[in-house]
Amino acid sequence: MAEVYTFKDFKSDQEVRWCPGCGDHAILAALQRALPEVSASLGKTREQFVVVSGIGCSSRLPYYMNTYGFHSIHGRALAVATGIKVANPSLCIWVASGDGDALAIGGNHFIHAIRRNIDINVILFNNRIYGLTKGQYSPTSKFGMITKTSPYGTVEHPFNPGSLALGAKGNFFARSIDTELKLNGEIMVAAAMHKGTSVMEMLTNCVIFNNGSHTEISDRSVKEDRTIVLRHGEKMIFGKDRNRGLILDGRHLKAVTIGEDGITMDDILVHDATSPDAGLHTMLAEMAYPDMPVALGIIRNVESVTYDKALVDQMEQVSAKARIHSMDDLLRSGSVWEVK
Repeated sequence: MAEVYTFKDFKSDQEVRWCPGCGDHAILAALQRALPEVSASLGKTREQFVVVSGIGCSSRLPYYMNTYGFHSIHGRALAVATGIKVANPSLCIWVASGDGDALAIGGNHFIHAIRRNIDINVILFNNRIYGLTKGQYSPTSKFGMITKTSPYGTVEHPFNPGSLALGAKGNFFARSIDTELKLNGEIMVAAAMHKGTSVMEMLTNCVIFNNGSHTEISDRSVKEDRTIVLRHGEKMIFGKDRNRGLILDGRHLKAVTIGEDGITMDDILVHDATSPDAGLHTMLAEMAYPDMPVALGIIRNVESVTYDKALVDQMEQVSAKARIHSMDDLLRSGSVWEVK
């Protein structure tokens, strides 16, 4: 039986060296609070948790967790995490990676880890900027954004991490905002329970190089009207007055007001995160302000065979039928000559 932990058990003795006001602080706190519940649910000891990171501000996270950790090189966190999980499938692996680390230099590892469906949990910190290297535009920076490397405005179209994850055949995708501690905890626990690659996009603020990274939807005065928190089995309702919702208008999602134009509560869609068809999940992940509310919460959560389990099963099946079980067996398995 695993020990009973509190969030303090997952806090390291290292000084947290993020800027005051950085959104990464809140994600760290949410993870430290989520892991005791994950430990109890999965029967894992603290020694069975590993936090892996690449390079960037968010990649300092392993130092602040009282678990095993691996601070890898730029863009390679998912490759390292894959190796750890395959070598020891009993471990619970968490990856901390930024929008640049995961989607630029690490983009290939990102899509293939998802495609393989390795049982790891990926926290994607998205502040739409390179913070550690002092303010260059990233793969998620807004079109036209002025940065150190785009003084006249970037002319690159940004990635939508949700579309990328689901396009790579992802089975778990969730999104939240750094300040949503309760929702972030719910997402992290659900991600750990999910068997397969779990991608959690966390919209974070960089107070130094991109302050107000997501303020158009995260500001307290507008958040309820510009975001929608999705929960499996519940109506897709949002707004300060809880009077707005989502319907399908032909093949497209549409935001409507309940009580107007004959719209009733019965017309509002019910969220099914477990639907095998990713079509509606992709539409939800791609919703963007100002045309639509930004979807938060668990958008997709579908079970499928994992790479690590399939690999172990395959090795056991091959081993059971094999004639060769050692190097000596191998050397004596074919024609043998005695050289004099």
